[in-house]
Amino acid sequence: MTENPGFGDELIKAIPNLRAFAHSLSGDSSLSNDLVQETLLKAWSHKQSFVPGSNLKAWLFTILRNTFFTHYRKSQREELDEDQAAMNASVPATQLMHLEFDDMRSALMRLSPDHREALLLITAEGFSYEDAARVCGCAVGTMKSRVNRARSRLVDETTNHHKADELRPAKTSTSR
Repeated sequence: MTENPGFGDELIKAIPNLRAFAHSLSGDSSLSNDLVQETLLKAWSHKQSFVPGSNLKAWLFTILRNTFFTHYRKSQREELDEDQAAMNASVPATQLMHLEFDDMRSALMRLSPDHREALLLITAEGFSYEDAARVCGCAVGTMKSRVNRARSRLVDETTNHHKADELRPAKTSTSR
């Protein structure tokens, strides 16, 4: 019998949030599933170090974040071979909503990992600045600055993207 009988239930409840956060960090559904699984295994194996009554979600997000950055550092040392690059190639979506989603995801992925993480913790996950700062191991002011810079960069990219679209010549159809 564990010291905290509801711990496993709370882990299960957190899975959707962990998946969303992992996917937003990695941009890869397969990798995000692996990150969530590894996070849950680490949390379960270290459940004795969790303080009941504290923020379990923030604790799990910290584990997931650290797991992601460990994986990210390892992947930077490895070279992507041509076969793997070909497998990761994607086909553009045909519906406008998918294109807009892809544009937003691409813009998010162009943010630095720190800015992307801060923005998603505050906006998508609804963390307070204090909890998000604890997850990231930084000061509250640093968290606010990261979120502000991430938002500004997204607005700039969106504005520049729309201006570039306006400057492109319209396609005309020619019949032969």
